[in-house]
Amino acid sequence: MTAREAQLQTKVQQLEAALDVAQREIKLLRQKIDLLSRKIFGVSSEKLSPDQLQLLLELAGAEEDPGSEAPDEPEPTSTRKPSRKERKPRLPDHLPVIEEILDPEPVKAQPDQWRCIGQEVTEQLDYEPAQFIRRRLVRRKFVHRTEKDFAPVIAPLPPCLQERCLAAPGLLAQVVISKYCDHLPLYRQEQIFKQRHGVELPRQTLARWIDLVADWLKPVYGHLREEVFKQGYVQIDETPVRYLAPGHGKTKQGYFWTANRPGGEVVYHWETSRAATCLDNVMPVNFKGIIQCDGYAAYEALGRQSGGAIILAGCWAHVRRKFFEAKESAPRTAGWFLRQFQHLYQTEARLREGGCSPKLREVIRAQDSRMIVERIGKACIRLKQSHRHFPQSPLGKAISYLLNQWEGLQVYLEDGRVAIDNNGVENAIRPTAIGKKNWLFIGAAEAGERSAILYTIIENCRRNGINPDEYLRDVLTRLPKMTNHQTHTVTPQAWAKEKSGEQASLKQAS
Repeated sequence: MTAREAQLQTKVQQLEAALDVAQREIKLLRQKIDLLSRKIFGVSSEKLSPDQLQLLLELAGAEEDPGSEAPDEPEPTSTRKPSRKERKPRLPDHLPVIEEILDPEPVKAQPDQWRCIGQEVTEQLDYEPAQFIRRRLVRRKFVHRTEKDFAPVIAPLPPCLQERCLAAPGLLAQVVISKYCDHLPLYRQEQIFKQRHGVELPRQTLARWIDLVADWLKPVYGHLREEVFKQGYVQIDETPVRYLAPGHGKTKQGYFWTANRPGGEVVYHWETSRAATCLDNVMPVNFKGIIQCDGYAAYEALGRQSGGAIILAGCWAHVRRKFFEAKESAPRTAGWFLRQFQHLYQTEARLREGGCSPKLREVIRAQDSRMIVERIGKACIRLKQSHRHFPQSPLGKAISYLLNQWEGLQVYLEDGRVAIDNNGVENAIRPTAIGKKNWLFIGAAEAGERSAILYTIIENCRRNGINPDEYLRDVLTRLPKMTNHQTHTVTPQAWAKEKSGEQASLKQAS
C-alpha cells in the first residue's frame, strides 16, 4: 500500500468517525425536540413545569441498542367493571325554597267557580348575586332616672380584629377566599366591587386587610404545623413563586415549601430560596421520622446531617416519570419497567379500596410488592453492568436515578404508613399553581408568609369538607375573644368536629 493510499484510508476512517458522531448528535437533538413537543402539546397529565422540562431535556440521549431490549409483555386488560356511583339529588335539599304559584287566567277571573284537583311542580336553580351590607351598630347611652350623680352607661363594642376597621368578618372572609380559593387578584376584586356594587375599595386597603387576617390566623397556622410533623411521617416538596424585588423593577423567585401528612393536614412555608438551609425553618427542631421527597440534593444533605434520625423515602412516581420519558427511544425495555410499576400501583389501589390499616398494608406489600421491587432492582443492575446503554440516554438516566434512590424507594415496603409516592404533596401544590397563572407574583417578599398562612387555612378547609367562607366568618368573629391557649379549638379539623357535633345534637333534639 502506497503512502497516498494509506493517507486516503486514514481520511476515510476520520470521516466515518465524524459521521458517526454527527448521526448520534442528530438523534439526540431529535429526541430533545420530540420531548419538548410532547411536553408542550401533549396530554395534560404528562405536562411539566419549565423547571422540570429543563431537567428532562438533559435526560435525552442516543438511541438504545436493540440487543439490550427486554421482551414485550402484553398490556393488561381490565376485567373489573367500574362501580356505578349512587345518583345524587338533582338539587341539594338544604337550599332555601321560594315558591311561586301560577294559576290560569280563567281561575284568576272567577276563583269561586274552580276547584283544585292537583298540581304540577317544576323546580329551577336560581342565583342571587352577593351584596354589600352596611352593618350599623347603634349603642344607646343611658342615665339613671333617680340617681343623678351616676355617669351615663353605654354598651361596649364587641371585640374585633382591629379598632375602627371598616371591614366586618364577612367582608374579610370574602376578600381572602376570592384571592386564595378563587384566585382573583386584588386589582380584579377592586374592579368588581366598584363596577358591580358601586363600592370603592383600593387595592392597598384590601392588601392591609389580608395582612390583618393572616396575622390573626398565625396561631392557628402554628397548631396545624405541629399536627403535620407530630406523627413522624411527612411528605415535602417545593414549588417556585415569583415575588417583587423593590428597587430592581423586576421579580425574583421564591419558593413555597409544602409539608403534607397523608390523610391529615397540609402546611405551606415561604422561603426566598431553595437552599438546603431552608429545611431548618420548614421542619421543627429535632424532628425524627420519615420524610418522603424527590431526589433533590437538599433532602439528601438533611438526611446525612440528622445522623440517622431522619429517613428519606423515595417516590415511585418520579421514577416512573423518567422511564416514561425513555419510552420513545427504548420502547421495549422502558415498557417492561412501566409494566412492573403498574403491578405495584395495582396493589396500592386494592389497599386503598379495602381501607387497610398501616399494619395490614405492610403485610400485603411484603407478600405482593416486594418481589416486584426486587425484580426491578435486579433488572436495573444487569442493564447498568451490561454497558449497552449510553449513560446520557433517557433510559440510562432513568436507570441511574432509580439506583441512586434505591434505598429510599424500599422504605414504603417497611412502613405501612408510607405511601408509594408523594403525589399527595404535589396535589396540595396545585392551588398555588392555579393562582400563579392569575396573580403572577405575590408582592414583596414579606407577603410570602401571609400567603403561606392563608393557603394553609384554605387547603385544610377543603380537606375537611367545610365551607371556607362559613369557617372564616365564624373564626374571625371568635378569635378576638380567645387566648392563645384556646386557638387550637378553631383549627379546620377541630371546627369541623364541633359543627358535626352540634348538628348531631340538633337531630337528637328534633
